[in-house]
Amino acid sequence: MTGILFSSWGGLVVDNRGKSEDQWQGVPNLSLPEEFDKEKKIRAFVGWDGIAIRDPQVNIVDLIRAYMEAVQKESCGKCTPCRVGTRILSSILNRISDGEGRTEDLGQLRGLAEVISKSSKCNLGQTGPRPLLHALEHFQSQFLEAIHSKRKIPREEYKMKVTVPCESACPSHLPVHRYIELIKEGRFLESLAAIREATCLPGVLGRVCIRPCEDNCRRQNVDECLSIKWLKRFVADYEIEKRRTPSIKKEAPKSEKVAIIGAGPAGLSCAYYLALKGYSVTIFERLGEPGGMAAVGIPDYRLPREILRREVKIIEDLGVEIKYHTQVGKDITLSQIFEQGYKALFIAVGAQTNTPMGVEGEDKGYKGFIPGVFYLLEINLGRDPYPEGEKVVVVGGGNVAIDCVRSSFRIGKRDVNLVYRRTKKEMPADRVEIHDAEEEGVKFHYLCNPVRIIAKDNKVVGVECIRMELGEPDESGRRRPVPLKGSEFFIETDILIPAIGQAIDLSFLEEKDGIKTTRRSTIAVDEKTFMTSRPGVFSAGDCVTGPDVLVRAAGHGKRAAEKIDLFLRGLEVKESEEERLEALMEKIKVYNKEEKIGLPGGQKRATLPMLPPETRKWTFDEVESGFTIPVAQKEAERCLRCVRVGLFAV
Repeated sequence: MTGILFSSWGGLVVDNRGKSEDQWQGVPNLSLPEEFDKEKKIRAFVGWDGIAIRDPQVNIVDLIRAYMEAVQKESCGKCTPCRVGTRILSSILNRISDGEGRTEDLGQLRGLAEVISKSSKCNLGQTGPRPLLHALEHFQSQFLEAIHSKRKIPREEYKMKVTVPCESACPSHLPVHRYIELIKEGRFLESLAAIREATCLPGVLGRVCIRPCEDNCRRQNVDECLSIKWLKRFVADYEIEKRRTPSIKKEAPKSEKVAIIGAGPAGLSCAYYLALKGYSVTIFERLGEPGGMAAVGIPDYRLPREILRREVKIIEDLGVEIKYHTQVGKDITLSQIFEQGYKALFIAVGAQTNTPMGVEGEDKGYKGFIPGVFYLLEINLGRDPYPEGEKVVVVGGGNVAIDCVRSSFRIGKRDVNLVYRRTKKEMPADRVEIHDAEEEGVKFHYLCNPVRIIAKDNKVVGVECIRMELGEPDESGRRRPVPLKGSEFFIETDILIPAIGQAIDLSFLEEKDGIKTTRRSTIAVDEKTFMTSRPGVFSAGDCVTGPDVLVRAAGHGKRAAEKIDLFLRGLEVKESEEERLEALMEKIKVYNKEEKIGLPGGQKRATLPMLPPETRKWTFDEVESGFTIPVAQKEAERCLRCVRVGLFAV
């Protein structure tokens, strides 16, 4: 049962029925895993784009019945074709499955399915009947046999997942379509409550998320993607503007205590969701304020500190205690934490050190040579890292590098440069951030790389660089930069900032702690449970993945809280069925960028008003203002409501 017997996925029909297995065709447009989990195989899958069957024993009539029942349950009821039509389809299919079908049912099913597909307002109704139509076309004999035999078809076991392209791409799996629908209806605080089901940092993510959801938004197949991130910010700001305090229900207090190391996005998220479950939570934080790298690594013009502090205050109001200026390994050890009665520990330290460039002179201790994470830390603490410096060169192409160059103007540096060894196309930094840096006057030097730091009197005075050209792709999929011999040149500068990568400092771990690490100097965990090699100790965020995005750290913190809860209740710590379904959907791929949607376009996405470059480049005040209510609701109305149902026969 490894190959696919029949598939109509994406309109490409592959029919291997009646063929020997060595003649079976593959299904190139569908990546369907063989296993649902260790105990169950995937026998068939039916969803928004067709049918795929592995096991010839799968009963197609019962499969489609179960699928249409699932679609009917998900109908929002706001348009008649989907609300009423799917109920009738489900009723007819149940009648056939119960041995009471009539021959004319097939014509009625076909005609009604076509009407629902063409006249429904959202994607659930538009795609829901598609597998039924495929089944009637390619398996008509099985339907006729079910009708004529008058035998009741046994119900089989199925696993159902409601999915949306944008939500499938979100590392925190925020309920995007639901909170956008609530904005459209003017139910802004309900929208925010829906967001808080998946993250406790809506105002933060509404400002600094890298928004993979928008890259998977089907609206861009029509004109432009929705401004999903900024709609999230809108409802978070609305609560502040209306001076509302969120009403958050928590479970009855439990006796167990949980300790968390690090008050960054992963630690805060884990604390929030554990507190909701009634646990007593203490966070040990080495800095004097919460947020971790979100606080001291992201400049205030992108993420105002008061927004972060307010969201942390909500977490503290649930009873979470944060012990600041407490460095684990120095002020307290892991052993001492457990001696204080904590029953579980969550490690969530961020990527707070830098990786070396491998450039001659970087280990000499020159004044003016300042790694990017320390440069931003000093700035975010209100200090100029090197007041005597005037000219800045930042090396790197990620968001830290862009934050460094844009922050340099804001502390009064007049000549700001960025050196990157590939082209603009390969830069991993956010496209919007690159554009804003260009507008503000940062000089970009592409296809070049530093080879030697030039110093005088122990101070940086310049950097020698070499031109590069792009060769064959490396393991990241990007073309490898290759130096061009004899192309060396000099850039005069008194501040050189390497921002090519961050590293994790795990020096607080002792051998007796029994926590294994990886060759990448990260903490080794079971990726499905976040459990380390020591029972009761969990970890997530940058210290597990390496330097990564805030939204993933926050999402993993929430998931880790669910595993810690299982551990403390004495239950098996394992991946949930919902997590498994999410992972399967990611493999199947919910979004098809080649899909022709057939709607008239021309509606541009709403963007945030921004200060002009010459004004904003000198200030740390937030440079963007949020949506007004009319703009937010109009933007929410652009949503195609791309809800889909996937059903697995297992």
